[in-house]
Amino acid sequence: MEAVAHVEVEPAFLTQAEVAVLLGVPERTLEGWRLTKSGPPWLKFGRHVKYDRVDVLVWAREQRRG
Repeated sequence: MEAVAHVEVEPAFLTQAEVAVLLGVPERTLEGWRLTKSGPPWLKFGRHVKYDRVDVLVWAREQRRG
């Protein structure tokens, strides 16, 4: 019998609350960014807003200045 390694897999899609924590901003800021189309790309699944983890990280890196 072979041993199977346990690997933690991060979810591909994040909630607004998770993105707010990741970026260190209030959830209301994300809501404002969605309205002005100035924040990270987002998707809508029915009534649920989700963010692709990779898109959020790429967007955050692009915001760096200096």
